[in-house]
Amino acid sequence: MYEKVKQYIEEQHMIEEKDKVITGVSGGADSICLLFILIKLMKELGGAIHVVHVHHGIRGEEADQDEVYVRKLCEQKKIPLTVFRENIPVYAQIHGLTEEEAGREVRRNAFEKVLKEQGGTKIALAHHMNDNVETMLWNLCRGTSLKGLGAIAPVSGVWIRPLLCVKRGEIESYLEKWGISYCTDATNMQNTYTRNRIRNEVIPYLEKNINEQAVLHMAETAEQMRILGDYVRREAVHLKTKCTYRDTWGRLILAQKSFQDTDQVLRSYVLHEILCEAAGYRKNIGAVHVRMMEELLKKQVGRKAALPYGITAVRCYEGICFEREKEAGKAAFSEGKFGFRILERRDAPKAFPKNPYTKWFDYDIIKNTVKIRHRKPGDYLTIDKNGNTQKLKQYFINEKIPRETREKIWLLADGSHVIWIVGYRQNQIYQVTEKTTRILEIEFYGGENDGRDNKRYAQ
Repeated sequence: MYEKVKQYIEEQHMIEEKDKVITGVSGGADSICLLFILIKLMKELGGAIHVVHVHHGIRGEEADQDEVYVRKLCEQKKIPLTVFRENIPVYAQIHGLTEEEAGREVRRNAFEKVLKEQGGTKIALAHHMNDNVETMLWNLCRGTSLKGLGAIAPVSGVWIRPLLCVKRGEIESYLEKWGISYCTDATNMQNTYTRNRIRNEVIPYLEKNINEQAVLHMAETAEQMRILGDYVRREAVHLKTKCTYRDTWGRLILAQKSFQDTDQVLRSYVLHEILCEAAGYRKNIGAVHVRMMEELLKKQVGRKAALPYGITAVRCYEGICFEREKEAGKAAFSEGKFGFRILERRDAPKAFPKNPYTKWFDYDIIKNTVKIRHRKPGDYLTIDKNGNTQKLKQYFINEKIPRETREKIWLLADGSHVIWIVGYRQNQIYQVTEKTTRILEIEFYGGENDGRDNKRYAQ
């Protein structure tokens, strides 16, 4: 079995020479088998092992005996050991988790802590083929995606699972062959947890009554689903970039027209990637949120949906706009500053500014004091050289600017005559021509750390 696991490790590029592997060892058959295989392998590769044991504070004397066994074994093999003690029932209550979830979280935190402190390069866990199948069946019963059908990945960042290529029976046979003792967790035989019922009842039934190679075949299917899921996700990420963009204020926008060009099969996956980008996290973003977005796209402009991590999805003309709670309702450009200066036409650069937030205006035709403000009733702008005008409200409607955004856009106005809709359009009549003798340069910039000289600007 050692050669089989070694080959699997090589195929999956799990461990390289000189790696320092942090290994979780509970004392049970799986983790003890993993430890002995790693001891032999790391001697060949010139690497190192550091064992982590977590006492969950649940099984009383039995758990104490597991810890004692692991300590003695590490002393015999001269392997460094770090032991963590945690009261899992209390931890679960404090953090609102089930004991099973709490145990996983505590173990993960312990492994990552030791990895950092000891300069480790990999974290090895003892999941095997049966565990993989249990996970796939559990996910399938609860409802899942391709990722869930792929079950447990052999490699995920620093996390590696060298025993995924072998069944539980192979592990027990290996330990028996070499006379290696291990601890037995009596709770694994209790059907309190769903996973235990799958392990103790469902899988044995399938092997006995359906196909004795059921575990192997399901594990192979899980591997194919994992590979397929990875491919679909890469495609979804690629397509996401084609149907999203950031608007002037940095908000993520889902462009409905481009999204509808995406193949129907991939749309839910693309939506999921978009939601993850909007939230900045992947955890807790699920199928229910994808369905919410699908429904939101069918609704009228202005409708909203609350998402995890303080994100609000707003139906807009383009499709869906994603806003953070702290950003929702904030005036567009409200953190920005404006700079003004008057240039003699003969002294000004020949080329007009290409920066969309630096504009030139004919200063000679401005009648009133230029004001920076938000929209008011009666505002209008000149839209062509013939002097035709348009109400600002109609302009916003034509440009499909969301109603909640219109009140936040900064305007530069000469009375009711809008000179510049900042970030959008410049008034035609105030543009610089050959007859202009003086230029009013107005510059807008947002943010405090862009390297400009703030003294020159007025808030």
